[in-house]
Amino acid sequence: MIKVDLSKAEIDQVKFDRFHHPHPLVQKKMEVVWLKHLKYNHNQICEIVCLSQRTIIRYLKDFISGGLDKLKEIKFNRPQSKLVEYSGTIKEYLRENPPGTIKEAVSIIESLSGLKRSETQVRKFLKSLGMKRLKVGTVPAKADPQEQEKFKKKVWIPV
Repeated sequence: MIKVDLSKAEIDQVKFDRFHHPHPLVQKKMEVVWLKHLKYNHNQICEIVCLSQRTIIRYLKDFISGGLDKLKEIKFNRPQSKLVEYSGTIKEYLRENPPGTIKEAVSIIESLSGLKRSETQVRKFLKSLGMKRLKVGTVPAKADPQEQEKFKKKVWIPV
């Protein structure tokens, strides 16, 4: 059985953070510590807070090892792509030689980094680098450039 003894300052901090901390996960952790301080057993805390016993025990052990500061730490798993290591060289190369299609970008990235990624992953990666897809306009097949220049000079009068 884990025992939680809070000082007066800690009690005030827990009471405040149970409702006013900006992150809901920290609010739940404070609620667990508060209920344990009030001598509720683990099963009762599980029912009140809707968490498993393992989670409650983990929160209490975190409190015992690091205090309230440890409970306020929020660590989410945010894996990063291996392409991040090559982002500088990829960005420079693609700025100088922009690919026409995503498939072309996939092959360029594979040749530069040695990592094969799907089109969706490459599209997302390029967007994270600040690049965006540009739609290119086309000139109609029957257009005559000389006639267009004549039109611009003679017929079209800019205002």
